[in-house]
Formats: sequence, structure tokens, C-alpha cells
Amino acid sequence: MTTRPPSNTQILPTWIGSQRLVVRPGSDVASLALLGYDPYRYYTGRGALEAIGAGIELREGDVAFRCNLATVDDDFRVVDRRAGRIRKGVNKLAKAVDAIKVESVPGVKTIFKATVDHRGVLVLRGEKLSRNVSDVDPREEGLKIGIARATDGSEGGKRTAAAVNEFVKRSHEALREHPLNQERANDGEKVANIVLTRGAGTLPALPSFKSLYDLRGACVTGTALVKGLATAAGMEVMDVKGASGGLKTDYEAKAKAAIEGSKERNFILLHIKAPDIAGHDGDFKAKVRSLEEADVLVGQIIDEIDIGLNYVALTADHATPVGYATHTADPVPIVIGGPDVQASRLSKFSEANAMRGNLGRIRGVNLMPIITDMVGRSRLYGS
Repeated sequence: MTTRPPSNTQILPTWIGSQRLVVRPGSDVASLALLGYDPYRYYTGRGALEAIGAGIELREGDVAFRCNLATVDDDFRVVDRRAGRIRKGVNKLAKAVDAIKVESVPGVKTIFKATVDHRGVLVLRGEKLSRNVSDVDPREEGLKIGIARATDGSEGGKRTAAAVNEFVKRSHEALREHPLNQERANDGEKVANIVLTRGAGTLPALPSFKSLYDLRGACVTGTALVKGLATAAGMEVMDVKGASGGLKTDYEAKAKAAIEGSKERNFILLHIKAPDIAGHDGDFKAKVRSLEEADVLVGQIIDEIDIGLNYVALTADHATPVGYATHTADPVPIVIGGPDVQASRLSKFSEANAMRGNLGRIRGVNLMPIITDMVGRSRLYGS
């Protein structure tokens, strides 16, 4: 008998000798792997990728965190980790949070910026900081917020943890009486009265995507994480109006951007976030609707490009079943189409059908080598 790991486990698929260690990937490590970057070698924490994607010029020595605007009660017990998935007025709240000054740790400056809906990023800038600190976000409703601690006992970790703890406390002070939250309370909506931090990260050092694969890459996405990863990899991030990174995103605009982008570049990464959001919300109808809309997007692209000359790969970074409302270690289906690709003779794209496909079960880091070999850009090993 097997059981799923606890919800706070940070894991990704890998091999140890001849034994497979089955793990649940976060979006950050899974996306790194799909672009061919081994997370065990290149991962330096999600917060850094989020900050880069939010347009913050991250520096050496900075420590960045991904954040949620959340709802807590008077005992600092989490009522809603996403403050009712707040959207309206978020920038006003972010402005109040960005004005916070940390006084208990000399020489540390804070930068806060909202990204999509309830999400945001915090950057700590100063000397002797470390990403080796624990999360404040307990990741579950009903639990009290955590206290950031140095996970390695270092002086840098202690300084960073102290700065985080003061910032979180002051975020509550700045937000609880904010006029926008008073309006939300009067309207019966959940207030965004605190910022919860997690996923500390530092500036990654990724070899450029072009140097690895000799491909000119561009990215279409609405999420800070994927924007940050693409930027760190030296790919162009295309600005697409309506690409929100939320449940309501402009699928047609994304499809058109990918099609137009492919005329000048030979690799386009197109990312859709909505199915993952619906999965986390446990919303079956929204999950179905987002997949149907994604299906139309894929059809638009296939109708416009010549599949006899171009390759298309369709997959996911991880599974987020609505029954669990979190990531699982279940394998995700993948399909690759293009010239000279051996057909599996399967009529549907699904988990069950993918198990009978001819590609077998591969690791995320195997995808780009397979694609570059198909397009004739893989390097010869040996002579």
C-alpha cells in the first residue's frame, strides 16, 4: 500500500541508481526540467524566478520570496491563503506593503511588488543575507502562520529570518486597517490583511537556452514564474495583452502571439496557468472549461502552422487533480507531432491513452534533448 506524501513535501522526479524515487514537483522545478535544466544543479529557489518575472532587477546577494496576500484571524490563524483570490485593488495594497521599512535588521531594504491576483514577490536587499530560511506560509488553512527561522543556523540565515518576521508583522499592521479591506469586509468579502512568504531564492546562473540548444526562444505566458525562468534563460518574453496568468486569460491572443512569434524564432514556449488554478481550487467545472479552452488554442496553432515542417509538443509541468487540490507525483501525458514522428495510433490525448503510447515514460529533463534531436540540432557524442 502506498500513500501520497504530505502537502508540504518539496520533491521532483529523479532516478537513484536503478531505483526510482517518486516525488511531487513544484511548478518551478518542473518548468526548469522541461526546458532541460536539471533542478538539482540549477535550482536556487522559486522566489528569485518570481521576482525576475515581476520585472525586478535582482542582484547578487538579494533574497527573494514568493508571497500571498492572505486572510488571518486575530490569532494569526490562516482563514484563506489567497484572500478569496483577491483581484481588484491589489496594487493599492501592494503600495502600502512596499512602503514598509524593516528596522530590526540594519542595512536591509525591502521591495514588494504584486504580480497576478493575490500573488506577489518580496525582495530583501542588503549584506549577509541567505535563502536558507523557513517559510512563514503554513500552506494550509486553519493553521497559524509560521515563524521564519534559519534552516542552517548561519548568521546570514538568522538576519534574513529576522527581517522576514518583522516584514510579515508590519504587513499585517499596514493592511488590516487599509480602506480597501474595510470595503471588502463591508461587502462580505475576505480581507487581505497579511503577506505570507515562502520559497526563498537567489539569483540563478542558467546557461542561455540558445547556447544549450542553438534555438532562438521566446515565451508567451501571464505568470511571473515562467516569465522569470524564460528571462533567466535568455529567452524573449512576449508582451501579450490579455495574458493574465489567471482563470480569465485571452487564449486567442496567446495563440496569435505564438503563431506570429514562430515566424522569427524557432522555439516558442506557450504556457497556460488556468487548469492548475482550477485544480488547486478543487473546481471541476473550471478545470474542464480551462482544458476545453486550451484545446481550442492548440487547434488554432495547428491550423496555422505546417505540421509537416514544424514540431509541436504538448504536455504539463505537473498534475493538479481537483480531488486533491494540490500537486501529485502522477505522470502527465505528452504528445509530440511533426515531420517523421512515428505515430502511436492513439485517437485521444489523455493519461490513460498516454500509457499506451510509443514514447514511454520519460523524465522532464529528457524532453528538450528529444526535441533537439528531432529538429536536427543535437550534438554528436563521439566521432
